[in-house]
Amino acid sequence: MRAATIPHQLAASAAAPIHSAWLRAAHWLNALAVLVMVASGWRIYNAAPIWPFRFPSELTLGGWLGGAIQWHFAGMWLLGVNGAVYLALNLGTGRFVHKFLPLNPAMAWADANAALRGRLAHDDPRHYNGLQRIAYLVAVLDLVVLVASGLVLWKSVQFPCLREAMGGYEGARHVHFVAMAVLLAFVAGHLTMVALVPRTLLAMLRGR
Repeated sequence: MRAATIPHQLAASAAAPIHSAWLRAAHWLNALAVLVMVASGWRIYNAAPIWPFRFPSELTLGGWLGGAIQWHFAGMWLLGVNGAVYLALNLGTGRFVHKFLPLNPAMAWADANAALRGRLAHDDPRHYNGLQRIAYLVAVLDLVVLVASGLVLWKSVQFPCLREAMGGYEGARHVHFVAMAVLLAFVAGHLTMVALVPRTLLAMLRGR
């Protein structure tokens, strides 16, 4: 009797969604929010650059500084609310612990070497390898830094401790920019892995 139930359990596990509906919705809303904030943020940067370069206007959003700020605030609220719901559901359902812990630096290093050689296996998208766990956790921490530095730029007087911790208003601008660059590096790596394993995109679209 016990042996007969094993194939049934395996079939049920295979038929279960890889990604739940709430996870897929939060993922795509986060992607939209990041796209809006990066494109509008580039327009805001162009109005007062901190380094000797500007972004092509064709890649920016808002048309002018005031419009870009409005788009940036819209993306900020979407990312903030959706990100908070996403994090709460990950913690509440136990998904965070199941997917991202424990961390194994040795395994992550081995996976990184395998990825550089084009030999990183991704047979079961239900399970994250060591490299993915590190990358996703870095992205979460980076978003926290983005939000904190963004608060300084938005309400500098109201957050004096954060402002001073980042070296003042101009320091917060540098922190915000570098955190944005780290996020884009994560996105670039994420898209590269999707291109290498296209079925992960199908799983995020339809859950299976």
